[in-house]
Amino acid sequence: MRPRSYILFITLAAVMVVLFAVDLSVGSTSIPLRHVWNAITRGDCPATTARIVINIRLIKAVVALLAGAALSVSGLQMQTLFRNPLAGPYVLGISSGASLGVALFILGAPFLGLGMSMSNLGIAGAAWAGAALMLIVIGTVGHRIKDIMVILILGMMMSSGVSAVVQILQYLSKDESLKAFVIWTMGSLGDVTQRQLWLLIPAVILGLLLAVLTIKPLNLLLFGEEYAITMGIDIKRSRMLIFASTTLLAGTVTAFCGPIGFIGLAIPHVTRLIFGNSDHRILVPGTMLAGAVILLTCDIVSKLFTLPINAITALLGIPVVIWVVLRNNSL
Repeated sequence: MRPRSYILFITLAAVMVVLFAVDLSVGSTSIPLRHVWNAITRGDCPATTARIVINIRLIKAVVALLAGAALSVSGLQMQTLFRNPLAGPYVLGISSGASLGVALFILGAPFLGLGMSMSNLGIAGAAWAGAALMLIVIGTVGHRIKDIMVILILGMMMSSGVSAVVQILQYLSKDESLKAFVIWTMGSLGDVTQRQLWLLIPAVILGLLLAVLTIKPLNLLLFGEEYAITMGIDIKRSRMLIFASTTLLAGTVTAFCGPIGFIGLAIPHVTRLIFGNSDHRILVPGTMLAGAVILLTCDIVSKLFTLPINAITALLGIPVVIWVVLRNNSL
């Protein structure tokens, strides 16, 4: 790596640490950073402050860090695999599959007599199951079809079909169930419990490890699938590895946090712009750091102005998408 890349990595890591601390301090009640530190290290601070930091804000900040890294890396993988700068982590219908699982759970829960205490974990499990089901379907199709663009089109068609089913379920559901589903679709970093966090962390870490294993195939895919094949890459195996990583990353975050838009689409472009490099040995770790930094920033802004996290990510992502479209048209 060039010395400039090392400096950028160190800078992003330092900014991430600072924003993580600020995220713990900012909220409806501002907490001094020294009290935040004392709460984490079990030092001298008010008991109420310690509970707020440890039980609420620390969990949310960790979720923001993991979700930012996960969605950004999954978006990078999809853009490289499909060689489409506007591809995101949900192009294969992962988000739609998760939405279908949640819609089925929320609509069916009252009839099955499930209590509200199971709702959070049940919603997360249903969303992950829906996302995993979409991976199985896409994986089966991908095993038979060689053209990656055909798989992309089929994924988009399946996503539209699933969205239509979700709309039907919304139409048939009761007001209370419909409200719960709409709230989930808004996306939130603050609904993850400590128990769910211990499921979120290993799933995201496994997805990121799989992403690291795809670095060499992704670099070769920059030159096209035919070139990758001549270099000895097993395309079907590489696809399945990328699909599995994307589903673990985007599917798990969607399951626990709801759909969070534009992060997976925008951050890979921001990372390429920052590093001025297309090598995935640089882009994968760089995208992890940049995604964590951006989503931590969005979380801080959303708390300061009491806005939904999706509103902040959209305000960030839309200008990036417009820039990408204009840049590609000018080439």
